[in-house]
Amino acid sequence: MQKLFRLSDNNTTVSTEVVAGITTFFAMAYIIVVNPSVLSSAGMPWGAVFIATLIAAVIGTLIMGLVANVPYGVAPGVGLNAFFTFTVVKGLGFSWQETLSMVFICGLLNILVTATKLRKMIIRAIPPMLQHAIGGGIGIFIAYVGLLNVGVIKFSPDKTSAAGANPGLTVFNTPTLILFVIGLLLTIFLMVFKFKGGLAFINKASFVISIIVVTLIGIPLGVTTMSNSINLGQAFSQLPETFLAIFSPQGFPALFSDPAKLPIVLVTIFAFSLSDTFDTIGTFVGTGRRSGIFSAADEESLENGKGFSSKMDKALFADATATSIGALFGTSNTTTYVESAAGIAAGGRTGLTSVVIAGCFALSALLAPLVSAIPSAATAPVLVIVGCMMMSSFGEIEWGDLAEAIPAFFTAIFMGFSYSISYGVAAGFITYCLTMTCKRKAKEVHPIIWGVAVLFILDFVLQAVL
Repeated sequence: MQKLFRLSDNNTTVSTEVVAGITTFFAMAYIIVVNPSVLSSAGMPWGAVFIATLIAAVIGTLIMGLVANVPYGVAPGVGLNAFFTFTVVKGLGFSWQETLSMVFICGLLNILVTATKLRKMIIRAIPPMLQHAIGGGIGIFIAYVGLLNVGVIKFSPDKTSAAGANPGLTVFNTPTLILFVIGLLLTIFLMVFKFKGGLAFINKASFVISIIVVTLIGIPLGVTTMSNSINLGQAFSQLPETFLAIFSPQGFPALFSDPAKLPIVLVTIFAFSLSDTFDTIGTFVGTGRRSGIFSAADEESLENGKGFSSKMDKALFADATATSIGALFGTSNTTTYVESAAGIAAGGRTGLTSVVIAGCFALSALLAPLVSAIPSAATAPVLVIVGCMMMSSFGEIEWGDLAEAIPAFFTAIFMGFSYSISYGVAAGFITYCLTMTCKRKAKEVHPIIWGVAVLFILDFVLQAVL
């Protein structure tokens, strides 16, 4: 164990890694239920997607842990599954088999991009200021996700509003919201209060303890329930409907049968790939650099090494591979989960954390009724506190210099309010190019940043036109 994961080199222990893995799993366990619910709206069988979600998460996270030795969880992305269902299937009219085919191609493209070092070059080209902004922006995003998951922020319909609704603070008069407040107060106490002696472990395990305690408190409140328990046998019986469906007549053959649809197919694959790539890059940059998971030596190896020689190389490869594997079994794009920040905050530094996460996903197939019973009110407080911790990255930004402040601001704000890490990165890249041009320093902007900014603008234009 020590040699495989180099625990002492990363200043961690087996117990810390196990706690970190369990913490991250609980923070992202919602996807086990959410992903089948979203994709079933596209006509896919619920049980098959449930099994495919677990298989993709286990394989992707194991690759991340055993090959890259980094503490990240991999699973189907929430924003990406919504794009799959509501934009591509329901909006553009593609079948779910055709859409899975596009996801598979997206995964292959990302593997190619990783192998050709384009992804790594992008990461190296991001200036330090934007790296800090991405880290802090992810903090806003995570906290926002936590607040939305329990309905702390509500949107009241308003036809006179440009957005069609007005955001506001909800009234704390439901069991879910009351349970969230209890969980938030408990998490803050466990994090801030310094336990001594034999109780010192409570500080490190504060997230896990909070989730378990709040889940138990939710039972008498009626929030924690097993009413939506899952029949595992029935779920497995549905898997053949989605497994390798991309090679059926409704998959690749149907996707490329109409030449008139080819432009929209290419644009959709491009949109999948762009979002997936920058969700992952944003997560790695925002969490890995500050925590020391990706060290200076890793960065040097990333830039000068050959093949997959650095941890970042291997992590990017693991993320890209998982997307194609997921499409084969029947789920939308997998991505490196930003909720991994919860485990990193709990001390996770090596691939052992990922192996624990993968193990939890595997066990959840057997314990599905129990895992799916964990309410969002139990995990939301953890996400809010992790978001708070990650916002410390903003302290590294020179806010008095508008050339730094403007791109950093747009990166962070768009990341949270557009509910997308990749759109936050897009806003940051575009405004960074703009401010540097205004300062007559356009030549100092890395060509890759210019290229990616143009691609994002092209993506926005094509979305508007098509």
